Amino acid sequence: MMDFNSNASVSGQIEWLIDHAMQKKNEANTPRTYLGGSRLGAACERQLQYEYVKAPVDQGKGFSGRILRVFERGHQTEDMVIGWLRMAGFDLKTHKSDGHQFGFSLAQGRLRGHIDGILLGGPEGFAYPALWENKCLSAKSWKDLVKHKLAVSKPVYAAQVAVYQSYLDLHEHPALFTAVNADTMEIYAELVPFDAQLAQRMSDRAARILKATEVGELLPRAFMDQTHFECRFCSWADRCWGGA
Repeated sequence: MMDFNSNASVSGQIEWLIDHAMQKKNEANTPRTYLGGSRLGAACERQLQYEYVKAPVDQGKGFSGRILRVFERGHQTEDMVIGWLRMAGFDLKTHKSDGHQFGFSLAQGRLRGHIDGILLGGPEGFAYPALWENKCLSAKSWKDLVKHKLAVSKPVYAAQVAVYQSYLDLHEHPALFTAVNADTMEIYAELVPFDAQLAQRMSDRAARILKATEVGELLPRAFMDQTHFECRFCSWADRCWGGA
């Protein structure tokens, strides 16, 4: 029996209750049935296949309550940044008149994406209309982004921006990418010109994944060593290397 006079025990009990509730809520959500444009820049096409077909993840690799709380923090931070940008004078639209997010749907709905927003106007020094994408990052990840910039530090996000600029015809002007340091609430902003070659590579990749999946072909792994860090943290590593 837990000793509820112990702060550690109370913390553990509360955290377990919250985690359990969040995991049950997440399990009840309707699973995504399409290949997400935001994930096309991931290193491994086989991993993207597993995501697309909703292959069961390895035991113990599901989203923990803590990770779900991190996701929720990201959503809440995005809402805050929306308010801040509007306060600063930007005409930022995040939803269409029908209440749905701006986005795209291709290949009979098998490839989709939803953007954070479109900047239609605002302060001088920026070109409009422009795509807006936002992330909330740990201090370490945020500092790496500041040092190396988006394309090098966060290639998955860079690919996401390029794909969204292409499919939503927002490539004439640089996108505004913002990132919030979750520890200090510092804001990093970068204007991202359209990378047509990257967008084409990601479009070709999406077509390759969809076609291979349709004919039952399992695409090659991105790495030949299962101890590679990308493999060790993959949710389907056992399935992949075990041949399942």
